Amino acid sequence: MKKSVQTLPKITLKQLSVFVSIYQTGSTSRASEELHLSQSAVSSALSELESRLQMPLFERVGRRLNHHPNAHPIYVQAQAILGQALTLEHYHKHQAGQIRIGTSTTIGNYVLPSLLATLYETLPDANVDMYIANTQEVVSEIEQLNIDIALVEGVPRPTDMKTIEQRAWRTDTLKVFAKRDSQWLIELASYNDDNGCYELSLEQLARLPLLVREAGSGTRQIIDEQLLKHLPNAEIVMAIQQSEAIKHMVMADIGLGCLSQHVIETELASGKLVQVKVAGIDLSRTWWLVWHKARHQSPIWQTFIDILTEASISKKPQ
Repeated sequence: MKKSVQTLPKITLKQLSVFVSIYQTGSTSRASEELHLSQSAVSSALSELESRLQMPLFERVGRRLNHHPNAHPIYVQAQAILGQALTLEHYHKHQAGQIRIGTSTTIGNYVLPSLLATLYETLPDANVDMYIANTQEVVSEIEQLNIDIALVEGVPRPTDMKTIEQRAWRTDTLKVFAKRDSQWLIELASYNDDNGCYELSLEQLARLPLLVREAGSGTRQIIDEQLLKHLPNAEIVMAIQQSEAIKHMVMADIGLGCLSQHVIETELASGKLVQVKVAGIDLSRTWWLVWHKARHQSPIWQTFIDILTEASISKKPQ
């Protein structure tokens, strides 16, 4: 039986590093500064990589380098290879390790801090980088392999489902809310003392000004799918990127808001804000855990997964 011959790859980590840097910075000069290499060495490494792959990676227009359609899939694979190489190089540091966590804004601002506290209790020397943006932006970073794991509020909609792993994590509920004794409700809605909330019909809510999150956010996705579809003539006063801004605008009585229970629980408890229940509307949603299948799952990655799993179990109704 003929013994198989193992071939060594001719593509080098240096070539991949140069390519990734050019892809991210857009030029060989900036890549040479970032990598502390001469510009000729950078250009040579890129040419060698294109030769090995037998395909162009950039289209040269004057002094500019525009991404060739071939570039993106190679970029994703190169990021994964370089990440695994760095993991191997620094394997002895994995007990503390580094992890890059992405979250959508509600989770990042109101839920992630307690999870990180648990992670630091378990691994005091953990090195954590955070990226907080709306769901659409966070999922895009996962696809680019720029973050290791993400927690998002909206249903993940990656461009390539084959490369992304997603798992339901926890449930959350959005609440419509207003300022206590709001001018918009005093003449319109009845206050239920037993439940501590105003009660509105869909028809009544449609006549009131609403402040909502921007398109692309997980909160807005649920509002569109589970609330606004019943209110085709609703008055959307503003689409706002920050939940805190919506909360303060509602406290100024500019209109009504709709946000996660986590964002407004303190103000509801103090009486500054009051819940508005809308008949026939369910604003519950699922939070998702998302990662790239090519991402190396280091020990700190698994430790964080264990923390998330425990947090999910503890939040389930008894």
